[in-house]
Amino acid sequence: MGDPPSEDAAFVNAMEQVPDLYQKPLDTDVPVVNMDEQSVTLRKDVRDPHPHPAKPGQVKRIDNEYKRNGTASVFLFTETLSGFRCVSVRERRTAVDWAEEVKVLLEDVYPKAKRVILVCDNLNTHTLSSLYKAFPGAEAKRLCARLEIVYTPKHGSWLNIAEIELSVLTRQCLCCRIPDIETLQRETQAWQKRRNAEQKQVDWQWTTEDARIRLKHLYPKG
Repeated sequence: MGDPPSEDAAFVNAMEQVPDLYQKPLDTDVPVVNMDEQSVTLRKDVRDPHPHPAKPGQVKRIDNEYKRNGTASVFLFTETLSGFRCVSVRERRTAVDWAEEVKVLLEDVYPKAKRVILVCDNLNTHTLSSLYKAFPGAEAKRLCARLEIVYTPKHGSWLNIAEIELSVLTRQCLCCRIPDIETLQRETQAWQKRRNAEQKQVDWQWTTEDARIRLKHLYPKG
């Protein structure tokens, strides 16, 4: 996506909101949650991958040939202050899919929270209007009342902690060949369970003060 232009007021305005949120203490009434999503290509083995199981000390051998078996989408939500994340798998990632995931977040994961602050990329599906596409007006309004969306700036997706978690998921879970959506669901749920049990957290160090020093060229000179 490239770098933001110099003296970009819109970028720094959006950017400063995010690290300020990350400095807030844990608040169960108003949790700060990050989300990200990505597509996963499903690949089936053409031949039996284990005709002759490897013996101890042998290198595992995998046939290079595979068959594409469609795609799936992974949604990841994480509250890093509590070391919690949840992962779900869907066939697509439309506005309605996102809205249904947000409903689960609000009603099943944080049913007692007064409001959830959701940090996410500024995609056209990540809007309150998506809730109205997915649900009747009264239900959509009720969900909107408990959701505050904070967007990372364009060219600034690196500010999203969920992007870090998604990178870990990719390295630890999605690096192997996954043949179908059912296997993807099992693998991601196992990863989620293990990582939550370990209460892994992202130690975010970048602050607004750091940005004003290290990204000084992005601030308008007035």
